[in-house]
Amino acid sequence: MGAIVAVVHREEKTAASTVLAMLKELSHRGKDVYAIASADDQTLSGSIEQLNSEKIRSNIVLGYIFSKTLPNGTQQLYQTDNFILAFEGRTYPPSKIVEELLPNPERTAEEIIKNCDGAYVFAVVTTDSLIVGRDTLGLAPLYFARNQSFVAFASERKALWKLGLRAAESFPPGNIAVVKKDAGTSFKRVKAIAQPPLKPLKMDSAAEQLQKLLLQSIKARVSDVKEVAVAFSGGLDSGLVAFLAKKCRVEVELITVGLENMPETRHAEDAAKALALPIHVKTYTVNDVKKALPRVFWLIEEPNIMQASIAIPLYWTAEQTKTRGFNVLLAGQGADELFGGYHRYLAIYAKNGAEVLQKILFYDVARCYAMNFQRDNQTCAFHNVELRLPFADLRLVNFALSLPLSLKIESATDMLRKRVLRQAAENMGMPMMITQKTKKAVQYATGVDKALRKLAEREGLNPADYVRKVFREVYPDVKLE
Repeated sequence: MGAIVAVVHREEKTAASTVLAMLKELSHRGKDVYAIASADDQTLSGSIEQLNSEKIRSNIVLGYIFSKTLPNGTQQLYQTDNFILAFEGRTYPPSKIVEELLPNPERTAEEIIKNCDGAYVFAVVTTDSLIVGRDTLGLAPLYFARNQSFVAFASERKALWKLGLRAAESFPPGNIAVVKKDAGTSFKRVKAIAQPPLKPLKMDSAAEQLQKLLLQSIKARVSDVKEVAVAFSGGLDSGLVAFLAKKCRVEVELITVGLENMPETRHAEDAAKALALPIHVKTYTVNDVKKALPRVFWLIEEPNIMQASIAIPLYWTAEQTKTRGFNVLLAGQGADELFGGYHRYLAIYAKNGAEVLQKILFYDVARCYAMNFQRDNQTCAFHNVELRLPFADLRLVNFALSLPLSLKIESATDMLRKRVLRQAAENMGMPMMITQKTKKAVQYATGVDKALRKLAEREGLNPADYVRKVFREVYPDVKLE
C-alpha cells in the first residue's frame, strides 16, 4: 500500500521540489519508504522529512510512498540502465512481470496492464518521458491534471490541488499515458473491459460456473495471508465473501458497524452465527457521524451526501479492522452492478425494457472505479488497511457481463434480483437467511444517511447545502461546481 505522484515540467528545471510537496500531502498513505526518482538517480528514506529532493536534477520526476501491509511486503521501485519504474499495489495472482523488465519501457508498461489482474498504478521515468498506467478496473486510485507549466499525476486529488491544479480528472483505467519532455501528453488504451457477447446459459450452468470463479477469486485474494476481516452486513454479497474466505482456511472475523439500535445490526449478528464465524460489532451515534464527516470528506475529496453516507461506515469498518489487528479487509463491492442488485434497476426495466437495462448494467460496471473503488481505497488507506474486492476479478467480471439479464433480474417487479448469485450461494450451502435477504443499501442499513439529514436539519440546512458547508471547511480553496 502507498502512493505514486509524478510530474513533467515544460521548463528545464528540477521537478523534485514539486514532487516532494505532493508526497507530503499523501504521507497518510504510507509509513515505511519514501522516494523521489528521475531516470538517472533516486533518493530513499524512511522519513519524508529526510528526503533529499535537491539530489534529483530533472524536469521529469516521480515520487513513491510504500507501507508494509504484510510482514513479507517489500517496496517496488525498480531501476534499469535507462529507466526507473515505481509500482504501487498488488496483482492476483502475484506476478513477476515487473521484475522481469523489458528493454522498452513503454512496452513494459503495456505488458503489465495486459497480463496483470489486480489493484495497482505505476509510473516509469526515462530520460525524455514519463509513462503512467492504471489497472484495468481502476481499483487503485489515480488522478491527473495539467496547466501551461506542467503535467502531474497523483494517487489522490489533494496532491494536485496542492499545486493549484483544481481540474483534477480520474485517470482512465486500463490506459497508459505517455508524457514527453515538453509535457506533450498522449493516452493509449491498452486493456479495458468491454461488453462481451451474451451467453445463452441456463441458470444451473451459470450458477455452477459462477461458483468456481468466486472461489478462485477469493483464493487469489487470501493466498498470502493467514487472517482477514470482512466488511459484513449479513447480506448476500458480504455473506458470500465471508463464507468462501472461511473455505480457503484463513481466519475470518466479521466487522459490522452502524448507528445504535439499527435492526440490520441484529440481523448481521444472527447471520454470523449461522455462518459459525466470529463477529465484532461497533455502534455509533449521530455525533459520531458529525465527528467523522470532515475526515471522510478530506479522504474522498467529494461533497456528495450519498458518497459520504457510504464512506463513513467503511471508514469506521477500516478503523475497527485495524484496531482488531487485521491488515486486509475483504468486501463485496461490485456485486450489485454485476448482478443487478440495486432497486433503481427495476424502474429502468419497467420504463425502458431489458435491452436498455443490460446496457446500463455494463455502464455501471465500467464506471465503478469513479463511483466506488477510488472512494473506498482512499477511505481504507488512511487506516493502513488494504481493501481487497473479490467481485472485482477480471475473469468474474467478464463472465458476469456475458450473462443475460434474465439470470439476474426476472422482471420489473423482482424484489430480490441477483438471481444467479443467490442460486450459486444456495448451491454452496449458505443459510437461506442470507441467500434470500433483500438488498438494503449500506447508507440506510447503518443509519448514516438518516443521521446526516438530522445533522443538516439541526443547522437549518437541506442535506446538500450541509455537506457542501462541511466540505468547504475542509477544502476552502477547492471550487465547487
